[in-house]
Amino acid sequence: MKTLDIQQETDLLNILEKRFHKNSHRHPEVKWEEVYKKLKDSPLKLSILFRMEETGGEPDVICWEGNDNEIVFVDCVTETPKGRRSICYDHEALEARKQYKPENSAINMAEEIGIELLDENQYFELQKFGEFDLKTSSWIKTPKEIRDRGGALFGDKRFGRVFIYHNGADSYYGVRGFRGFLRV
Repeated sequence: MKTLDIQQETDLLNILEKRFHKNSHRHPEVKWEEVYKKLKDSPLKLSILFRMEETGGEPDVICWEGNDNEIVFVDCVTETPKGRRSICYDHEALEARKQYKPENSAINMAEEIGIELLDENQYFELQKFGEFDLKTSSWIKTPKEIRDRGGALFGDKRFGRVFIYHNGADSYYGVRGFRGFLRV
């Protein structure tokens, strides 16, 4: 992954700082100066955040329970990122489709970007910070025993409640993508 040029880095840091201050309820104990220093010390992480932003994720710092000693950026766009939709769950599912294959899979794209998919608990934690996936849905990290049977999990929020469902891992829909996170 290539590092950002000075203008890209400056623009990204400005976007992240504005979002950080606008959504302080997501990280009440974290200071922007701490985040800024860690990002400036890690050009690779900045490149990953650039890709998260570029694909529509609107990454922001989230303070999840149990991650007090690390800074975690999570896709906080209201609906699943537009640049990561219409994809099946993983490469195995993509290869298994005989016709009408999507262009990619959630697991492949996450690896290409350099992020991890949210798991079920992280998806529930994210929903404590806002209204996410009211019209879309997001693939989430699926336990091996479910994936071994051909399935995959996804989540959304409807009727004021978070739901986790299952589908064939090879399925894909125009409104289903994935959310990811990055530890800095």
